[in-house]
Amino acid sequence: MSTDLHVEGGSPATAETDAVVVGLLPASGDDSAPRLAPGAEDVGEAFRDADAALPALLAIAGASGKADEVVKLPTRGAITAPLLVAVGLGDVEANGAPGHEAVRRASGAAARALAGTGSAVSTLGRIDLAAAAEGTLLGAYTFTDYRSNGAGRAPVGRVGLLADGAHGDAAEILRAATGVAQAVRTARDLVNTPPNDLFPETFAARARELAEAAGIEVEVLAGDELAEGGYGGVLGVGQGSSRGPRLVRLRYSGGAAPRATVALIGKGVTFDTGGISIKPAANMDHMTSDMGGAAAVIAATVAAARLELPVAVTATVPMAENMPSATAYRPGDVLRMYGGRTVEVLNTDAEGRLILADAIARAAEDAPDYLIETSTLTGAQQIALGLRTAGVMGSDEFRDRVAALGRATGEDAWAMPLPPHLRGELDSRVADIANVTGTRWGGMLVAGTFLREFVPADLPWAHIDIAGPSFHTGAPYGYTTKGGTGVPVRTLVAVLSDIAANG
Repeated sequence: MSTDLHVEGGSPATAETDAVVVGLLPASGDDSAPRLAPGAEDVGEAFRDADAALPALLAIAGASGKADEVVKLPTRGAITAPLLVAVGLGDVEANGAPGHEAVRRASGAAARALAGTGSAVSTLGRIDLAAAAEGTLLGAYTFTDYRSNGAGRAPVGRVGLLADGAHGDAAEILRAATGVAQAVRTARDLVNTPPNDLFPETFAARARELAEAAGIEVEVLAGDELAEGGYGGVLGVGQGSSRGPRLVRLRYSGGAAPRATVALIGKGVTFDTGGISIKPAANMDHMTSDMGGAAAVIAATVAAARLELPVAVTATVPMAENMPSATAYRPGDVLRMYGGRTVEVLNTDAEGRLILADAIARAAEDAPDYLIETSTLTGAQQIALGLRTAGVMGSDEFRDRVAALGRATGEDAWAMPLPPHLRGELDSRVADIANVTGTRWGGMLVAGTFLREFVPADLPWAHIDIAGPSFHTGAPYGYTTKGGTGVPVRTLVAVLSDIAANG
């Protein structure tokens, strides 16, 4: 079930709806009560007419205006809707207004709090329509496919976002924001699908279904086609599973006059046991999310087509299940990758870089203008940057551009180096390169250094390590629910949009 989102005008004080959402800012100066955010003036005036100062009432109910705070208040006839939902925006930015991400998170928190409600009107659209739309749709996201009889609290049914002339073409803004949010939801659905149902064959089928519905060309390689093509990394990682690997290629033309060509690559390990170098049992269930990069790339490519971005996109998505068995690849094996390079396998749990190397080498043959790869690649990313910040590596200028656009979308990202000295630590005694070093230091950077070996020297590229940000196991916050987050779909769409606009 999905939330119906639309733009509407009029006053929230007289809206025929079940609930009205207003934003709150922290108290200013000597005031003890929070302040109503812009866009909620009509509601505040209606409460004053009813001899009730709304900020004071909210303060009594415990509201302070801090980020993600939600306070519900019965309106007792002060406005038409029976329920008021006040959501904190946190501190304003330097220009005195709430930032995009503050509105996005507040809208998400409100949507979560409104679960089970038939309809609502939100004044947050008057602050930032696009952010309010994204936050509402993402906060309202639920995944109940595996609950008996669809059990689970239904999301809010309809949300009207109030907007005025300051937003220009509100319908177009809503269309674009909804397209991005739906892409994130698609990626979340894929990540949240359990691995007994989402394995390489079915994942490829899902990708085909999504792509063909958007008018995107699809190619799927399996079995002998992978062997004949020389995809040694994909075959090596996938050979331990009874469910064979796939390589999916999606091609969106970018319309009549694309501004540039972009290669997108995403790691699609549908479940990662670590193989012979098996992982500890604790939290191994989280490895159902090891295809988060592939999910994001597929969803972003479909979004580019649906948004009709004037940029040509080719997605190359390797899919494999990394299992220990009598046929599994071993530490000590040497794999011949796509293009002929050889890799000595020292650890079968460093499998993502092996399938990605094949995909990068294949994608580079198309001579794209840019290459972006994303993957749940290293636990070292979580150690270095935590669970919410992606590490971005690659060619300096493009790396910084991608990281900045990621932060602008609310998907926190940070540029990281690829120190030249790390390459020597990947020297192999028998092959062109080893897949890991002999030390535990700088694991995220080492993985990026390995991938760089398969990228042409003159190709602007970025690698986004989303091991932490792609899967959330804690309590929901803002618009982030438990499970798959859809990171970095918004970053990818923002980069594609920026390239479409600026080359």
